Amino acid sequence: MGGRGFGTAPGVVSADKYDAAAEAWSDEQYADPAGYLAHRAELVVSLGPPLTAGDVVLDLACGDAGLAEPLLAYGVRYLGVDLSRPMVEAARRRVHGRAEIHEGDLNEFEPPAPVAATTCFRAVYYARDRLAFFRHVASFTDKKLVFDLDPRRFELEDVRSDLRAAGFDRLDLRPFFSPQRVALPRPAAAVLRAAERSGPLARLALRFRFSYLCSASRGRARS
Repeated sequence: MGGRGFGTAPGVVSADKYDAAAEAWSDEQYADPAGYLAHRAELVVSLGPPLTAGDVVLDLACGDAGLAEPLLAYGVRYLGVDLSRPMVEAARRRVHGRAEIHEGDLNEFEPPAPVAATTCFRAVYYARDRLAFFRHVASFTDKKLVFDLDPRRFELEDVRSDLRAAGFDRLDLRPFFSPQRVALPRPAAAVLRAAERSGPLARLALRFRFSYLCSASRGRARS
């Protein structure tokens, strides 16, 4: 059914559990934060309509802005938003004035001007209403919405239906095979990333582990 939240308690967000972990969030969440976030940034830029230097990326539920550095390396501008004040403070320390960080709820935040791309990782299920969230993001996003999706928990076709209803009629998918909790040797990591393009084998792997990275856009990018 369209408009459902993603989680068991959709839209119920408490920043308290994140506050205490803010200082070392990325380092503790990812066994290889540099490699993991660099791969994520690469796909944010390249999957679906490509981003170009100067484009603004709005990162909802940005945490400590771990994604900022690899995105800034592509020449895009970064705007982070998080509900947790300690996370916002940690993010501001990380970016050292090279990007804007705001305190806000992903369900309600609106950037001061339209952005090229909006990202939301490990947090889309905090939307109070999935379809309403997609429509909200579509109202200020010119090129694409990029987020992650666990296909074992959520029906891809239901999500696709809500994206279409919100005006995102194109959905590009890429399996994302970078382990979060395990740091792999570079050759093994390279093999896994190559496997993301293996078609049926990649889809088979997704039945057991890993997630999709989704890029939702309009058939013709909004001018």
